[in-house]
Amino acid sequence: MSKKRILLKIGSNTLTKETDQISRGKIEDIGRQIAALKNDYEFIIVSSGAIAAAKQFVKLEHNGEDINVKQALAAIGQPHLMRMFQESFRELGLFAAQCLLSYSDFENQKSKANIKNTIDILISNNFIPVINENDTVAADEIQFGDNDKLAALTASLLNADLLMIATNTNGIYTKISIEKGQPETIFEVLGVKDLQHQISTQKSSHGTGGMRSKVEAATIAQHADIETWIVNGLNDNFITDAFKGLGEHTKIKTKDGHFLEDL
Repeated sequence: MSKKRILLKIGSNTLTKETDQISRGKIEDIGRQIAALKNDYEFIIVSSGAIAAAKQFVKLEHNGEDINVKQALAAIGQPHLMRMFQESFRELGLFAAQCLLSYSDFENQKSKANIKNTIDILISNNFIPVINENDTVAADEIQFGDNDKLAALTASLLNADLLMIATNTNGIYTKISIEKGQPETIFEVLGVKDLQHQISTQKSSHGTGGMRSKVEAATIAQHADIETWIVNGLNDNFITDAFKGLGEHTKIKTKDGHFLEDL
């Protein structure tokens, strides 16, 4: 029986646990869960956090545009971020490989084929691809989406069974509950149309996406018949708990109405 393919997107607020530095404990938590599930699922990670990693080490002097400074910080932080993934995963018997992508890669058929072939080979040899935007040459996700759209496009390209977006909320909340200051999670929806009027424009402290970009990512995934789960990555065991049906999170059904566990 073939393994289900999971595209796990980890936002900056998850990796930092809403602090000013990357949490090795959170990376280890993610690794432990992947190790526990590896017999039944294969994982591809799209991870933000390069800029947050750099800010732990440097403060750049500059007179340039803010976006260029962020690109420079990403170039400094990306190797540190990957080292933390590799070291933490290695202790759990897992192996990580870095893949840097940009949106232009998804506009070129040859590039798309190369991406898919490379990642398929990595997975078949038990390496977990850790993907980020190539921020030195592109700045789309820095400005707009915190890797949400990149994750959805990658999930579509790689024929994932599930797009799991880890953020700092218990999924998507109803708008009226947010206005009342008592957030209530939307647990299950068929498609994204009914979510459009629920989402807020607020963005979190480190991330750039907000909930709107996550709904847009779910829209891309739905077009590829991939379901999306939006889960609270700040919680320990958020991946395994979601598969057990524990905790509060949002599941966005595929067009045929099936959830992953029904397949």
